[in-house]
Amino acid sequence: MRFHSLPESTRYAQDESEYAVVLQRYNAVLDELFAGEDVYVITPVWTAEPDVPTRQPDAGYWQSLLVEDDPDPEFRTYSHLFAARRPWRHGCLDDLLREVADDKVAGVLITDTQLRRIHHPYDGGADVFLATSEERDRMRDRHSSWLSSHPAGL
Repeated sequence: MRFHSLPESTRYAQDESEYAVVLQRYNAVLDELFAGEDVYVITPVWTAEPDVPTRQPDAGYWQSLLVEDDPDPEFRTYSHLFAARRPWRHGCLDDLLREVADDKVAGVLITDTQLRRIHHPYDGGADVFLATSEERDRMRDRHSSWLSSHPAGL
């Protein structure tokens, strides 16, 4: 399911009041998904090299993926994934979420420790993957005004 971060599908916040709306929407969904639970925060580092980059602050190396497998090694792209386990608390990822909203960081995943619920924020909104269609429908109904109007947004 795809939620928009701002009314009228506005992609980027223009002032602090709009940032407040973006963070409120991200956190409202994250609270519903993960209140009282630990989460994994997965962040990628993109490189043209298979070597794992320097360790990320507060996150451990998880795995590397060859994203673009070109016969020419200079055109290969790797995504090195780093993961951190932390207790979910409202607002605990606001700095990271703001960077995502500004398109300074991409590819972030926030998930429960069993990888059954996934929140993928991006500049302009978030994709949410849930364990059951019933859970999806309840969340969709609670936040129907935030949904993408594109048919694939459900």
